[in-house]
Amino acid sequence: MIVMVVFSVLLTTFTFYFYQMFKGANILLDKPDLVITIEKGETFSELRARLYDAEVVQEAVSFSFVAKVLDYQEAVKPGVYLLKSGMSNLDAVRMLRAGAQVPVNVTFNNVRLKNELAEKITANTGIKPSDFEALLSDEAFLEQYNLNADNSMTVFLPNTYEVYWTITAEELFDKMYKAHQSFWTAERKQKAEALNLNPVQVSILASIVQAETIMSDERAKVAGLYLNRLGKDMYLQADPTVKYALGDFAIQRILTKDTRVKSPYNTYINRGLPPGPINLPSLASINSVLNYEKHDYLYMCAREDFSGYHSFAKTLTEHNRNASKLHRALNQRRIYR
Repeated sequence: MIVMVVFSVLLTTFTFYFYQMFKGANILLDKPDLVITIEKGETFSELRARLYDAEVVQEAVSFSFVAKVLDYQEAVKPGVYLLKSGMSNLDAVRMLRAGAQVPVNVTFNNVRLKNELAEKITANTGIKPSDFEALLSDEAFLEQYNLNADNSMTVFLPNTYEVYWTITAEELFDKMYKAHQSFWTAERKQKAEALNLNPVQVSILASIVQAETIMSDERAKVAGLYLNRLGKDMYLQADPTVKYALGDFAIQRILTKDTRVKSPYNTYINRGLPPGPINLPSLASINSVLNYEKHDYLYMCAREDFSGYHSFAKTLTEHNRNASKLHRALNQRRIYR
């Protein structure tokens, strides 16, 4: 009888202990939910120590035991995970072992160069910016999308997208390409075709329009002007393309010598559109090209009141008068560069 009683007590004790190890709360007791990132190559020992030191895991031995039973110690998966307050070892380890990640957001806008895009788009992922930047110039990879190193950035539409931390550079590019394809509906393609442009060319022109004016209500008018010049086979003579060619975006005043810089992006010496965008145009800027304002203007320059708007002209004579007003205003403010 004594033996049976002792055995029963021990069995009950061990059963309760093992139940507590598996089903008892051990994660973030009395603390809010927490999102954690498990880096590539991180071992179970490193993860356990990090979680225990941060008081995310309250009891390390039971956590380790459950992980061992479920074969998680040799199957740590990188990614971003949500640990809920009061979670049991069993629930936490099952989730981590299954790789049940929560999505992260990638957001990018106000981008001019490939390295800027790579830094922003990979910020919340496990992708190295240098790897993504290299992909943007990988001709063999881009060929499958009918793109090249010059125009690859036309795929990226500034916005916020949901991805998983473990997404690869190639998968992320493909996701952006599919979003680009969804944006280019049959209606938008028809509008582009009516302009004798394809989607890539529309994006390139939209990047110039966006760089030319900060006033959203003026972009359709600016787009109409550049389309007029393209239609007449005139040089676009867009100052933002000169800044891009020079690699100096702080210039406030384009000089005659600047317009002679040898670059395929300099629209003062090359007819038509440059080979690629000079920034990532917003959806609104792309739509301003597709829904351009019809008029007869061929020339423009910034207004002398520095309001951000432009003075438009149909003739060179009229444009020269507007330009003279601007030059006087620039001189008065001692803006020579």
